[in-house]
Amino acid sequence: MNTLAAVMQLLVAVAFVSIPVVRHRYGPAAKAAAEAELRRQNVRPQVLEENKLRFDAGGHETAAPATVAAIMIVTAALNIAGVDLAQLLTWIFSSAVLLMNAGIVYSNLTAVKSVEAAFRRKGDPELARVEVAPFLKAAEKAFPTWVQAQTYVRNTIVFAGSTIALIAVTLP
Repeated sequence: MNTLAAVMQLLVAVAFVSIPVVRHRYGPAAKAAAEAELRRQNVRPQVLEENKLRFDAGGHETAAPATVAAIMIVTAALNIAGVDLAQLLTWIFSSAVLLMNAGIVYSNLTAVKSVEAAFRRKGDPELARVEVAPFLKAAEKAFPTWVQAQTYVRNTIVFAGSTIALIAVTLP
């Protein structure tokens, strides 16, 4: 059963690595589309840079998923090696991944309201004028259509893989 847990953890790692890979590849196009939408709204596109808003895979957009992937790989290796500590680490990290991914899904579902609130908190009056829904829609359209399917597959892998890993290390 430890091998099953390890395979699931490796799938979760791949799923998390896919996030910055896609953002790295298509983030510049999303940024260009978002900037074009800002121009349409008579908002200076430079407001994104001035407020450190990004669409690429820089900063925490790479560090967070890469860290999750690394932890899942290490935990998978411990499961394959049959290390006793692997069960505890699987419980800790697979549970954390389930909660994190639930937060990611919630964030995606409430993106417009979240971004509106974030723009207001920045205190930049120009940023506060942005019509967020069309701004986000423009950026989203810059990603290929398959990215939406990839997001569903990634979430399914993360939720199912983490759950199966938890069950696998619990069964004798």
